[in-house]
Amino acid sequence: MSRYSKAALQQAYHHCWFVVARSQDISKPKAAVLLGRDLVVFRDKDGQARVTDRYCVHRGGDLAGGEVCDSGVRCPYHGWTFDGGSGKCTGIPALPDASKFPPNAPAIRAYPVIERFAHIWTCLEEPMFDLPNPPEIQNLELDWRAAAPIPMDIGFMAATENFNDMAHFAFVHAGSMGNVSPIVDSMQIHRSGREVSTTIFYPRVEGSEFSSMGDSWMHYHVYAPGLATILYDYGEGGHRYLVDFPSPVGPEKCIVYWGSATCSDFKHGTADDILALETKVFEEDTPIVSKIVPKEVPLDGRVREFSCSADIVTLNYRRAVMDVVDKIQERFGYVQSEAAE
Repeated sequence: MSRYSKAALQQAYHHCWFVVARSQDISKPKAAVLLGRDLVVFRDKDGQARVTDRYCVHRGGDLAGGEVCDSGVRCPYHGWTFDGGSGKCTGIPALPDASKFPPNAPAIRAYPVIERFAHIWTCLEEPMFDLPNPPEIQNLELDWRAAAPIPMDIGFMAATENFNDMAHFAFVHAGSMGNVSPIVDSMQIHRSGREVSTTIFYPRVEGSEFSSMGDSWMHYHVYAPGLATILYDYGEGGHRYLVDFPSPVGPEKCIVYWGSATCSDFKHGTADDILALETKVFEEDTPIVSKIVPKEVPLDGRVREFSCSADIVTLNYRRAVMDVVDKIQERFGYVQSEAAE
C-alpha cells in the first residue's frame, strides 16, 4: 500500500490521541467507536476515566450495557468483572475461587486515558506524541463547556479543515456571522512539525450574532492530526476559547467533538451564552460539509483539487498531518510500498 493510502493512514492514526466521549457522559458505561474499534468508556468508583474493549472475552457480552464496579466494569451477561486500568479479569461469579479461573488470565484490552478540555482522550497503540496542552491558555482561568457531539459522514481531516477554513464564512455563516467579507487577507503562517498557527484580525460585523463583542484577534493553533483551537482576544473585552477535535470512527466517518470556554476576564456573556452562539455556527456547517466529495482529504493524490492562497492554513495542516504519518511510519517500522492500495 502507498504511504498515504487509507489503510496506511488508519494504521498511523492508531498512534495518535483522539476523543471518545465527553467527561459529563461517562457516569455509566458508554459505547464508542474509534478507527473501527469498539470501545467502552466509563468512570470507575474512584472517579478515574477508563477506556477498554467493548465486548467481554467470555461470551461477547456488551460491556456498554454493564455496570461500574470498584475499579472496573461488570459484564451484563455472566457478571465477569474487568479492571479498567489493566483489563484483567477480577471476578467470575460462577467461580468464586480465583484459583479456578481459566488459564492464561482472561482479559480485555485497556487503553491509556487523558481527560482534558472536558473530554476523554485515548490512543489505540503506543502514542507517538503527547496530547497537546496549548501554551496560550496556560495562564487563563477558563470556564469550559463541552458541546453536543456531531456525527458526520466525512473524514476527520475534512472536518478539521472546515474548522480552520476562513473562505467559507460569507457563504455558510451569513446567519450567525452576518455580512462578513468573502475576502481572505494574506496572513503569516507558522508551521513546525505537527503544529500550524496564524493570527488574523476579525472586525466587528453589523448584524452578526457576535457583533456586540466588537473587533477581535483570532489566534488559530492546529496540532495534527486532529486538534484545532482558536483563542479570541477582544482586548479590554477579554478572551474566549474554541476547540475542535473530530474523532475518526472510520476512514470516512467521524464524530465532531468540540467545546468552548470563556476566560474570567470575558465581558460579553457567560460560557453558556457563547456555547449557544457557537452551536449555531456548527449547525450551519453540518448540512454543507456533510455533502462534500471526496469525503476525506485526499492525501494519496488520487483526487485532483485546485487550491488558492486563501487555503494556506488548510494546506499547511495537510503537510503537518503527512509529517506526523511519516514520523510514525519511521518510528514503528511501517514500510510502505509504492503500489497504491
